[in-house]
Amino acid sequence: MAETSLETQAAEKPAVVEKEPLFGKKERRLLTDPLDDNNPITVQVLGICSALAVTTLVIPSVVISVAVVFVCAFANLIISVLRNRIPNQVRMIVQLVVIATLVTVVELVLKALDYGVYKQLSVFIGLIITNCIVMGRLEAFAMANKPWKAFLDGIGNGLGYGLILILVSVFREVFGKGSFAGFKIIGASPEYLIDTASISWLGWYSNNNLMVLPAAAMFLIGIFIWIQRARNPKLVDIS
Repeated sequence: MAETSLETQAAEKPAVVEKEPLFGKKERRLLTDPLDDNNPITVQVLGICSALAVTTLVIPSVVISVAVVFVCAFANLIISVLRNRIPNQVRMIVQLVVIATLVTVVELVLKALDYGVYKQLSVFIGLIITNCIVMGRLEAFAMANKPWKAFLDGIGNGLGYGLILILVSVFREVFGKGSFAGFKIIGASPEYLIDTASISWLGWYSNNNLMVLPAAAMFLIGIFIWIQRARNPKLVDIS
């Protein structure tokens, strides 16, 4: 009887559900993998158009990167919360509505805070709505995972995208315009920190106008892809 009573009590005890850690190994990988092994641009080859268009200067690249991180993270979060209530037939329409709402928020905030940068990026901010990275993460991850993981995945992919944009913009602005974030570094004029006209052994140097053209961004992204695959051969046949 005692054994039966113990078995009954054990059966009546609710099962203990282990809570997933907020920043466990899997969660950390959602943030770090897109920075290298699963980068949206160099590995997934997504978002190339904006990488060619907005990377002439560093500051606009930083702004668009922050905008994509915000939109991607919160779009993932919202779609993940609603994923079980979205009819499969209209899921892409719902995703576009969510993305468009977030992009509108970004556009209005940027317009209020820095109208000059808004004028530079107004068209490209609107194009975030059709950015393959954002839509891709909603379809591939947010629709199948819990909100917290979807949120981290959005942040990670936004950061991975922004990392490449900022790296490309640094090379293009420094070597194309001789400046960094608007601060004049090197050029043939006294207004630059390094005046090549007044230094005999630097008289040969001039800023390369090719770096200002969109083709230069394609060359730089290609070089980044080459370096990444040379360092990590397992990525050679991925994309």
